[in-house]
Amino acid sequence: MLTESGTVELKRKYVDDIKKTVIAFANGDGGTVYIGVEDDGAVTGVEDPDGTMLQAANTLRDAIRPDVTLFVACNAEELEGKTIVTLRVQRGTARPYYLAGKGIRPEGVFVRFGASTVPATEAAILDMIRETSGDCYEASRSLNQQLTFQKAGEYFQKQGLAFGEQQKRTLGLIGSDGTYTNLALLLSEQCIHTLKLAVFQGSRKTVFRDRAELTGSLLNQLDEAFAYIDRFNNTHADYRGLERVDVRDYPVQAIREALLNAIIHRDYSFRAPTLISIFDDRIEFVSVGGLVRGLTKEDILLGVSAPRNEQLANVFYRLRLIEAYGTGMPKIQECYREQPVQPVIEIADHAFKVTLPNLNYGREAQAAETRRTSGLTEREATVLALLEERGSITRREVEKALGVSQATAILALREMTRKGLLRKTGGGRTQAYCLPDR
Repeated sequence: MLTESGTVELKRKYVDDIKKTVIAFANGDGGTVYIGVEDDGAVTGVEDPDGTMLQAANTLRDAIRPDVTLFVACNAEELEGKTIVTLRVQRGTARPYYLAGKGIRPEGVFVRFGASTVPATEAAILDMIRETSGDCYEASRSLNQQLTFQKAGEYFQKQGLAFGEQQKRTLGLIGSDGTYTNLALLLSEQCIHTLKLAVFQGSRKTVFRDRAELTGSLLNQLDEAFAYIDRFNNTHADYRGLERVDVRDYPVQAIREALLNAIIHRDYSFRAPTLISIFDDRIEFVSVGGLVRGLTKEDILLGVSAPRNEQLANVFYRLRLIEAYGTGMPKIQECYREQPVQPVIEIADHAFKVTLPNLNYGREAQAAETRRTSGLTEREATVLALLEERGSITRREVEKALGVSQATAILALREMTRKGLLRKTGGGRTQAYCLPDR
C-alpha cells in the first residue's frame, strides 16, 4: 500500500495545490504525485484520466517557472484495477523552481519536509541558486523577477542601441532558463545595492556638511554620484604667464574613472554600500571586494584587468562608459602626472580604496595663511599675485581675474591704492596700476 513520504504525495483528486508539490519535488530529490489515491493509501481512481492529465499539464506549464515540464512525466496507470494519474517528477537542473505569480521568494518556492510541502527559507533558495548557477553573482538568478529597466533603456536609446528581449539575453540579463539574472537586477530600478556619499568638514570624519544615499539602477547611481561630486569640485584661478587658467580641485577624468571603477568592480555578493567621502583635502572611493584572485596592485597600475563582473563591464563598454578594460587606473595616474600630490590606492582582503588628492588644497591653504599674516583680503591677494607676474595691470584685467563688474573693480583698485598697495600710472586709456616704489 502506498504511503506519503518525502518522495510520495497522495491525492484523491486533482487540486490546484499539486503544483506546489511538483515544485518541491523538482527542487529536491524528485518524487511522484499519485492522483486517485486517498491519504491512507486506498485507491479510488479518477473518472476522467485524460481531462485530469490535460488540466495538470496546463497548470504546470503556466504556473511554474522555469519550465518544469521537461522533468515531469504525466501518465494514466492501472493500480488495483483502477485508473489513476501519476506525475513523476525528476530533480530539476534549473532550481529553484517557483510559482510564476510569486517569484523567487519563500512564498513562491517550495521544498519537501518529511511528507509535507513547505515554503523554502531564503537561505535554502540561495543555496539552490548557487548549486545551479555557480559562484558568479551576476550570472545567478535574481530573487526578484519583477524588474523594470527605464534608466537602462534610456542609456541604450541614447547610444542608438536596441534593448529588447534578444539583446537582454545576449548581454546576460536573461539567463538560459528565461529568468532575470543578478546582472539584470543591478541595472534595474529594483537594484538592492546602494551608494553613499558624505561631505566632511576638514580632513576627518567628525563633522558632516552634507550626505546622500543613492538607489535604483547602477546607471542612475552613476549619473547622480557624478553630479553630486561635481557640486563640490571647486574651481580656482591660477596664472601661467599672462594666461588665466581655471584649476578644479580634482581632475574630472580622475573622478570619472574612480567612480566607474568603484561601481563596475565591486563585489555585489556583499550588501555593504559603496562609499564616497569628500574631505577638504581629498576624495575617497571605497568599494567592497579586494583584488580578483591572481592580480596584484602592480598589475592593475600597469593596466592589467580581470573584471570581477565581466558582463557588467561589457554592458558599460557597449554604452561607451568605458573605453577598454584596465585603462582606469593608468588614466587616473596620468591626470596627476607631474603634480606635487599623487593618488593613493589601498587594497585589503575585502575592500578597495582609491584616494584622489585635492590639487588646490595646498596652494589654497598657503594663500589663506599669507592673507592671514599680511592682513590682505582674498581679492587683494589675487590682484597682487597677478601684478607680481605681469608688472602692471589694467582695470579690465582685474575685472577678468576677479570675475567682478567694472564698478566693483574700480572700487577695489581705489581701496588698494588708498592702502598704499598699488600705484596708479598713466591716465585715460593708458591708465594702469603697478607696485608702489619701495
